[in-house]
Amino acid sequence: MEEIFKIYEEQGISGRLLRDIARFRKEYPVPEQLKNRVLRPEIGFYGKEIFEMAATALLKGENILLSGTKATGKNVLAENLAWVFGRPTYNISFNINTDSTSLIGTDTFRNNEVCLRTGPVYDCAVHGGFGIFDEINMAKNDAVSVLHATLDYRRTIDVPGYDRIELHDATRFIGTMNYGYAGTKELNEALVSRFMVIDMPPVEEETLLSILMTMFPKAKEKGMRQLTGLYMDLQTKASHNEISTKPLDLRGLSGAIRTIEGGLSPKLAIRMGIVNKSFDIFERELIEDIVETRIPEEWDSTELF
Repeated sequence: MEEIFKIYEEQGISGRLLRDIARFRKEYPVPEQLKNRVLRPEIGFYGKEIFEMAATALLKGENILLSGTKATGKNVLAENLAWVFGRPTYNISFNINTDSTSLIGTDTFRNNEVCLRTGPVYDCAVHGGFGIFDEINMAKNDAVSVLHATLDYRRTIDVPGYDRIELHDATRFIGTMNYGYAGTKELNEALVSRFMVIDMPPVEEETLLSILMTMFPKAKEKGMRQLTGLYMDLQTKASHNEISTKPLDLRGLSGAIRTIEGGLSPKLAIRMGIVNKSFDIFERELIEDIVETRIPEEWDSTELF
């Protein structure tokens, strides 16, 4: 327990809030068969104000919606909240083909009879999990409309042809949405009203450096500062619409660092993890120019490890 809360204590998160979360964990223990769904995130979340807003809302029984541009840590926060609350996680990735049956369940044939093959929202509701609705603004309105009774004060799910179930007291839902992705749309007002909304700010340089140094404790700070600066340069260019957000990829950056740790030259690693994420030749040249200002041609892996 102390290890789980350590990162938040170091950020100065309210002691009262952490004690309330600890009581929540004690009040709602996870059954043995679901412990494999209590997933430890790869990295911790850094952001005192955002974390306190989200955690307090969840403690009071609210669902939350995390909105913002790409690479602001929405999924990292969602995963960390599920972990610190000690809840089994159910990830639901929305797309234009998502319908009510993929959320709640559909008929199947088992043991010579028709029965319900439950979906992730149904399982989350029954087992007191944290359901993460990834890219919720990509789904059609008729798909998410089935969730209205689930997300508001009724906290129920009507399964056509089967039962009406009530949500476990510990069940919460966390939605995430990016601005401007292809296939996204404006969320239905009725759906938004069922969430507390948190607008995620862009990652700051010192925060990103802390994250990377935590992920790669053997790395040299001087070299990691250059990579952090590179990411911030790309973030600035993207915010000014000089480049797209495609190379603004934290997963790509961390993947590049792993290959550098394995002995690959920083230039080649960054090319795979960031530069080549853009498939437009002109934009790729712009990104390479930005990289050259931060990563010297002669660098090898010993500059970082």
